[in-house]
Parts: sequence; structure tokens; C-alpha cells
Amino acid sequence: MRLDYSGPLPETIGFLLLPRFSMMAFFAAVEPLRIANRISGQALFRWLLISEDGQPVTSSSGMTLVADHSILDIRSLPSLAVCSGFEPEAHLNRALSGWLNRLDGAGCVLGGLDTGCFLLAAASLLDGERVTLHWESLPAFRERFPTISTSDELFELGARRFSCAGGAAAMDMALDVIARRHGTALAVDVSEQLVHDRMRTRTDQQRMTLARRLGTHKRQLVDAVALMEQHLDTPLTLEELARRCRVSLRQLQRLFEQELATSPRAWYLRLRLERARHLLKETDLDILSVGLSSGFTSSSSFSRAYRNHFGHSPRQER
Repeated sequence: MRLDYSGPLPETIGFLLLPRFSMMAFFAAVEPLRIANRISGQALFRWLLISEDGQPVTSSSGMTLVADHSILDIRSLPSLAVCSGFEPEAHLNRALSGWLNRLDGAGCVLGGLDTGCFLLAAASLLDGERVTLHWESLPAFRERFPTISTSDELFELGARRFSCAGGAAAMDMALDVIARRHGTALAVDVSEQLVHDRMRTRTDQQRMTLARRLGTHKRQLVDAVALMEQHLDTPLTLEELARRCRVSLRQLQRLFEQELATSPRAWYLRLRLERARHLLKETDLDILSVGLSSGFTSSSSFSRAYRNHFGHSPRQER
């Protein structure tokens, strides 16, 4: 899904399916293209399903799709979306990396759906680019590839690369492409067919507002949780949190107890441990590095807190 396209119709988009790919992201990207073809009465887009060996690929949901081609069959494409889910880098090998780099050299615009950017980054294909991923995977990506620019936008469309946060964000990216190529009116018609109440722009937030997630509009509480989420690797003291939110420490504790049925200390610890769990599952950082990235000063304190919260050690989690 390149930023622009001036070739013949239908515009061809390749989808590289990796084992345990996100079926939701894939269908959300393809269905708007299919509907655009139907409404316009002509083949504006076509899509090719590609797997490394040409064999069917099973998604994270357990559903299997039949591939049209193996990577050996494809030497050039206008654009290619890497569709992955869990542990994307586990599927990168020399043959696949070489194929992606040859496509890039031939002018193919490469992109990632959901966690696809992990694989592109590992293949050294995202240097100097700005990408986005699912909000849950962004911290792990930033730890794994600290020199690559990232955003928390719904999608990114660039001259050489594209990316989206997965899920419904793939639909918004596809609608944006349809609007760019064939007009806003067609994109709106497609959106209505999908019962998609509005076409979100790339700058819309991936997550619902913090107030909605917390189920409260108490400004000081929302501000406190936002500060916690912004300072997971270097935790603020509760006194500093209270000072920044312009409440007393006792008021801060009361807000958490009344609105969230927990203490600010316990809430903050849970956020840091959840981040650690994502890093353990999605990166190959050693356990000490995961602990430090989650605000713990030693591997022993990290392991103790992790076991108390999840019932098993970080090593067992991995």
C-alpha cells in the first residue's frame, strides 16, 4: 500500500503471510479493496497471498489460508505487506531476508501489518524510516530497535515504507489509500459498506482515551496514571506524582482507592510488570535488561516482584 501509484490497473498488492499472522489485520486490509472493486465496477486492486514455501499458512486464530505463490515465484511487486503476529522475528532467515532486500532493490514499497515491522527491521530495511505498530508491541520494538523512529499513529504511509497498528487500523489505512487513488467519495461508500462509522485519519489515537479506559473523569487521577505510563523505565516517586498532579499524597491515595479499588503503588507496579511481560514475550532482551527497562534496579528485585504478581518467574515466563 504505497503512498502513490501510477501503474496499470489493477494495482497489485502482495501479502506475505507468516505463521501465526493476525487474520484480523489481514482481512481488515483486504476487504476494503474488494469492496472498492465491487462498487466501482472495475478491478482497481488485486492481491497476492505469498508464503515462504508456497504452502498454506495458519494464523494466530488457527484458521489457515492457501497461498498463491512462494517467495521464489515473485521477483517484483508494486508493494508488499508483511503480515505477522506473535514472534515475527522467529520466521526470518537468510532466504527470506534476501528476498525482501531484492524486492526493495527492485522498487517495491515494503510495509508491515501489526508486528510486521519487527521482521523488516531485523532485515535492515527500516533504517531512516518512521513506522508504527500495535500499541502493545511498540515498547518491545523500541527496546529492540532503538535507532528506528516510531509513532503511535494508526498508520504511516511513506514513499518507501508503510505500516499500521493492525486490527481495524489496517482498514483505515486501506480506506486512505482508496481515497488517494480513486477519490474520497468511493472511500466513503466503502466505509459505509463496512459499517465503519467514520474514516479515521492516521493521527487518530490507537487506544480509547485514558479516562474511558479507567472509567472515570477525575482529572488528577487520569493525570497520575498518564504519568505512570510515561515513566515505566524510571518510575516517579508517589510524592513526585502527587506534586505534578497538584494534590496531596493522601488525596492521591484516596483517588486510587475510591475510583480504582487499589493503591497508587500497586497500580504502578502492575503497569511495570505488564510491560516486563510484553518484553519477555516479544524480545530477546536478557532478563536483567527487561527488569531495568521496567524500572527495577536489580534482577533479584525484578524476579521477586514478578513471581509475586504472576505466580512464576521471568525465566519461566520466557
